[in-house]
This record gives sequence, structure tokens and C-alpha cells, in this order.
Amino acid sequence: MIIIDGKHTAEEIYSELRKETEKIVSSGKRPPSLVAILVGNDPASTHYVRSKEKIAKKIGFSSQTIHFPISITQEELLQEIKKLNNNPDIDGYIVQLPLPKHIDEQEIIFAINPDKDIDGFHPLNLGKMLVQSEGFLPATPYGILELIKRYDINTVGKKVVIIGRSLIVGRPLSILLNQKHVGGNATVCVAHSKTKNLKKLTLSADILITALGKPEFVTADMVKEGVVVIDAGINQIEDKNSAKGYKLVGDVKFDEVSKKASYITPVPGGVGPMTIAMLMVNTMRAYKNKIIS
Repeated sequence: MIIIDGKHTAEEIYSELRKETEKIVSSGKRPPSLVAILVGNDPASTHYVRSKEKIAKKIGFSSQTIHFPISITQEELLQEIKKLNNNPDIDGYIVQLPLPKHIDEQEIIFAINPDKDIDGFHPLNLGKMLVQSEGFLPATPYGILELIKRYDINTVGKKVVIIGRSLIVGRPLSILLNQKHVGGNATVCVAHSKTKNLKKLTLSADILITALGKPEFVTADMVKEGVVVIDAGINQIEDKNSAKGYKLVGDVKFDEVSKKASYITPVPGGVGPMTIAMLMVNTMRAYKNKIIS
């Protein structure tokens, strides 16, 4: 059994980007720049945004977080997005989700300039992904695809079962794994809450990918020997032995399933670090697109 180490792979990507940034700066050009918009004080969102900013600076990017109170109106937020769209010194930006309930997330995403949409959520970028045209891929599916490539996991003709059909992970990933490219050419099935005989389906999977948000949902009796398991879930459960009072686990019961898997991602340290890494890759691409154009 091989542990798919997302943290190590992300560090490899950061090293590659850092070298690229150093060449850019040494040639007299400004470094790539990205911005994160944070609304409110949700602890998980705040931690995530701080991590992005820290990593961006670590690899030499220009980075900042614009923090707004939870009381900001939708119109005010749209005005701030318009400013970022029109700022030539900003290559890419993200609007950290979830947003407060009084703000329409879809309208905010639609307002983002697709050329600066490093999260890859704008419908234009999702459409480009569908037809395999140059655009920005959603960061988590992109990260999973990169792990598959870098660990040389064979997907050609393999049966992939994805549990979860969200627009953030499941649906775009099903498209990417089905397409004609390295890390693709798989036969993909997407399971969800209405799927019948799920266990029968997961037992047939050569590659099982989970993104449903249910702690340790997949157990050893649901997978076959030699399966490749990629766990994109991250769940917080009580742990009285931890100083924090909780621990993070995936959608897969790791201790059980790892004994049958040929490859498996841990949680934390598997898919999670790759999401931020691919945001940085998208930022570099946005920068290059601007320079070339």
C-alpha cells in the first residue's frame, strides 16, 4: 500500500513555482499577484485564507486578503469585485465561500472576471473545461488529477466511482477523468444520495473517490483488494484525547480501508494541500496569460 502524500507533492509544486517566480523577478518584471476576499469571521474560512496568503508569499507571489464585515451588502461586494476585475496589477483572486446567507453566491461568482477566476468556478471556465479548451480548472479536482499523474496511477479503461456530485469536486472531476488526456480515459460513475446499491457499486471500483462530507462513511467491506482510494472529504469529529477536543478525518475509514488499498490518500495531508497548490498554479497561469496577451 502506498500513501499518496499530498503535502509532499504540494511542496514540490511550490518549489517549481518559486523557481519560476525568481526568474520572472530577476528579469525585472513584477511577480504574480493574487487577492482573497473574506467576508465575516468564520474560523475555518479565516484559517484557509491565511494559509493561502502565507503560501503565496512563500513562493514569491504578491498576496493580500481583503476582509469585509459580515454586514456587507451584495451590491457593495459586487462593487469591490468590479474594482478587482479592473485592476491590472491583480492577476487572480478568490471569493472565499461560503458567503453570508443574504448574499447570492452564484451572482458573485458570475461577476468575477473569468480571466482572474483562479478558483475555476465561473461558468465560462467550467464550459472551457467541458470542451477541453484553455481555462482555469477547479482547484480540488485539478489537485486530484495532479496527484494521479505524479503518482503514475493508471486510469485508462479503469472504473472510477466518485461519491458526491457537487460542482466543487464531484461533477468537474467526473468530466476530467473521462476526457482524453494523461490521467483520463476512465469509465466514470458518479454516485449520490439517491444512488441505490451503493456498496455493490463501490465494490466494483478500481478507483474510488469520495467527496460527500460524511466522516468515515466508506468502510473496508465496501472496497475490493487493490483499489485506489482518493478521499477528498474533511470532517471534524470529537476527540477527547486531543488538546483541541477534535480531530480531522475523511469520508473513508482509513485504518480499515488502507489494508486493502494499493494507493490511498490520508486526511489530513492528502487532497487538502493540493487545493491550495493548484490555486497557485492557476495564479501563475493567469499572470502568464496577461503577459502574453
